[in-house]
Amino acid sequence: MITLEHKQELVERVEAALESVRPYMIADGGNIRLLEITEEKVVKLELMGNCGSCPMSTMTMKAGVEEAILKAVPEITAVLAVNS
Repeated sequence: MITLEHKQELVERVEAALESVRPYMIADGGNIRLLEITEEKVVKLELMGNCGSCPMSTMTMKAGVEEAILKAVPEITAVLAVNS
């Protein structure tokens, strides 16, 4: 079980990782939002704007977003976009 303090720390670290990729997404008319971190340490994200419907969104998730999160927060077990 994740304690509230540890979950908050994970959220802060994931948000920091998202901030590193967010400018690129915004430049293409999109954005990304953290929805939740589950007890299993799975990050659930929502791709917004152009990123939500872009045919390259799967590659963006794997090569950019997921890589940034796993590098910054190695205890995360998976990164999922709920709308892609």
